[in-house]
Order: sequence, then C-alpha cells, then structure tokens
Amino acid sequence: MSVAVDRKTLGQANNFGLSRANMKHMSEVYLPLTDHRSSNKKRRKGKKGSKSKKQSMSMTSVFKIEDAEYFQEKNSFYQTRKKLTKLPSLTSFNPGTPTRLTTPPCRSIPKLPTDSQIFAHERRKKVPLLSAIKPENERSEKDRFMRANFNYNPFFIYRFPADPDVLQKFGEPSSLFMQQAILIMEKALEKYGTYEEFEEVTGGKVLPKGQIMGIIKRYLQYENLEDDIGVNLSDELLSRGSMTRSMGRPMLNVRTINLREFWLEGLLRHEIGTHYIRSYNNKFQPWSNWKVRKEMGLLSINPTEEGFASLHSVLFRKMPLLWRAAVLYYTTYKATFLSLKELFQDLGRFVKDPNVRWDYCIRAKRGQVDTSLPGAFCKDQVYLDGALQILKYRNVIDFSLLVRLGKISFQDIDKAIGYANLENTKIPFFMEDMEQYHRHLDRIAETNGLTRDVLADLPI
Repeated sequence: MSVAVDRKTLGQANNFGLSRANMKHMSEVYLPLTDHRSSNKKRRKGKKGSKSKKQSMSMTSVFKIEDAEYFQEKNSFYQTRKKLTKLPSLTSFNPGTPTRLTTPPCRSIPKLPTDSQIFAHERRKKVPLLSAIKPENERSEKDRFMRANFNYNPFFIYRFPADPDVLQKFGEPSSLFMQQAILIMEKALEKYGTYEEFEEVTGGKVLPKGQIMGIIKRYLQYENLEDDIGVNLSDELLSRGSMTRSMGRPMLNVRTINLREFWLEGLLRHEIGTHYIRSYNNKFQPWSNWKVRKEMGLLSINPTEEGFASLHSVLFRKMPLLWRAAVLYYTTYKATFLSLKELFQDLGRFVKDPNVRWDYCIRAKRGQVDTSLPGAFCKDQVYLDGALQILKYRNVIDFSLLVRLGKISFQDIDKAIGYANLENTKIPFFMEDMEQYHRHLDRIAETNGLTRDVLADLPI
C-alpha cells in the first residue's frame, strides 16, 4: 500500500523541524495510520463504492505510533517483573539448606526507592538525630530477616543520614554497669520465668488506639496541659514514645503497637512528667542560654535526665523492675562487638519473642548501614546509668528542685540554685506528696536487688 503525505502534513512537519526526506523515511518506517478525519472520509467513500489505495498520514498519527511503542515496552517490562521468583515464605523455609535470603558474600550498598529520592532543597534540611538514624527500609529488612530464619544481617538505608562525627560520639560503649543490668534481668526471670510472662503480668492489657488517646487526654488534664501539647499516634516509631516539636508546638509521639496499659501510664510520666516539665521550667533559667551554661561549667543533662525519666516510668507499677533500662544497657554494649544476627541470638537468653528481640536489636544498630559489622548507637545506656546514680543518692537529692531547675544534672543543684528563678515553675502531680514519692523510690531499689551495699559499691 502506498502512502501519500498531504500538504497539511508537510506543514506540520515543518513546524516540528522535519524535512521532506525525514517524512519519506518516517512513512517507510511507521505503518500508515489514519486520523479520525481521514477514517470518516474513507467510510463515506466506501458507501459510494469507491476504493482508494492511498491513505494520508498526519503528524498526530506518527506520535500515536511512538506512544504505542512506549507502552508496549512498558508492558514488556511489567511482564518481566511478574516472572521474577518470589521470596520464600516462613512456612517454606528450610533452615538446613542455604538460601538467597542469608547474608551474601559480597554486599552492595542499597539505594532509596525512586519515590523516596532526596531533592536538592531537602539536603539542606536539618533533621533531629533520632529521626536521622531511623532506617527507611526497617519493615522490609525485618521481613527478610524473619523469613531468613534470623540468618541475615540487614542493610539499612537512611533518607537523611546522620553526621559520622555525631554517630562516633555515641559509639563508645560502657561496661560499668553490666553486672547490675544482668542482675536486674535475672531478677525478673527468676520471678516470672520468661519475659513474655513478665510482660503479660506487669504490663496490663494491650490497648486499642481509642483507649490510648483517652488515657493520654486524661493525663494531660491532670497536668493542666491539654491545650499545650499535641498528640501523634503512630505505628512507625522505633521507641515507645518521644517528645518533639511540630510547627513550634510540643508534640507527644506514641507508638501504638502492642502498647499495654501500665506501660502507657509510665510513658506519660516519662515523656511529659519528666522531659516536658523540666524543659518547660528550663526556659525560666539563665542556663537555658548555652553560652551561660558553658560559662557556669554545668554538666550534661544526661544521664540524670533519662535516668530520672526511667524511674518515673516504673514508679507506680506493681513490680517496678527496671527491665527495659537493663536490657537496653546490655544490648547496646553487646552490639559494639557483634553483628545484628549474632546480637539477636545472644539476646535470646533473656527474650524469646522474635519481634521484641528485633526491637531491641534495631535500637542498638540504628544509624548503621551494614549490620554485619560490629558497632552500636550507645545513647541507650544512659537510662540505667542515670537510674542507678539517682537511686544511690536518693536520700540527699532535692527532687523538687531537680524538676524546677530545668535541664540540669543532680550534681549541679547546689551550683545552680543561687542563680535560679523558681517563679512560675511547676512539678508533676505525682511528685506533690514527696514522702510518698521517696517510698516508691525505695521500693524500686528493693525490687531490683539494689541494696545499700550494692549501690554503695557502684563506681559513681
């Protein structure tokens, strides 16, 4: 069939920068297609009995063909993807045979998915440290780890990787309180047999989202803060809770997965009753300015800040064991010498539930790309460190001042009190009866086997 190129088509060709030679080539390469006008004309001629062996081809038809070829290639790509072998499921995995899910001999650095690529304006964005060290692919790597029967070291990717110097600052572990950490965990297992039983008895019932929000609102009312703090319930957090700022407003972030009743109450005393209220009081103090703080020679707020909050987490529990602080201390120390899968196996002596073990392991390994290498984010050791220091000196610390003076270490109370402004400061409602508060601290020490002799021997 011959192809005729009409004047109108030549005009379109000129608009697109095509010569007659180009058009001739295109007419030989592309199959002739008619647009809707030429098709209607042909049908009208057919009714009259005329037969034309020529068909005109417009520029619209040429680009329709190009689009058709593009979609044909795209469909071919998706067909190829369908043929890819799916990862084996948990039920089909045979631990006795090697699979491609296990750690490969040559590991390459993964990349962010296309829809998560970082744009130029985002690279300049300042991201909080705990957000920067949260892996983007945590869920998919957890899934692969579980299906590999725990025989795989995940590769984590980060949208805004933390500065290596900052990670190095938190990369030095301490073994100072390993003996006490193991003592606390063994105390819990001695009484309850397994962590799972300890969780069931001391944590209370698992709460749905509706009840979680109700308990949070009730607590905020107790502290008269319902209009001051926003609430974000999420399944994506690595920690159970945190205090951040959103659009200049304080924000309580709560992880809703497997959140139990008594854990939530402790979390609120931890995040709001300790972190938020001390932060609120700090803005009235001269050392809220970092230059003044440096001139006064004040110590870092940690481990006092997190140790104080950890004690408040278990303050009113039936069995106020410092289990979580102890496991975090132990896990972080071990992670500096082990890969993630080795750490997971080691932690099995205290925790059987693979999901709980994963949560502890990823907290220790967050910020790391290749988890087959030893290394840890050691900030989590401050919880037990601070709690032990406060319990040791609980009879000489003025806890009311420790809250009202804001973000200071308990060792700096005497140094700071002469410059303090206590007007408009507040304390949490559960510290109003200081005699009862001290009795609860004594019970925490006793429950965890931290006798006077044990605490006296601590190198602090």
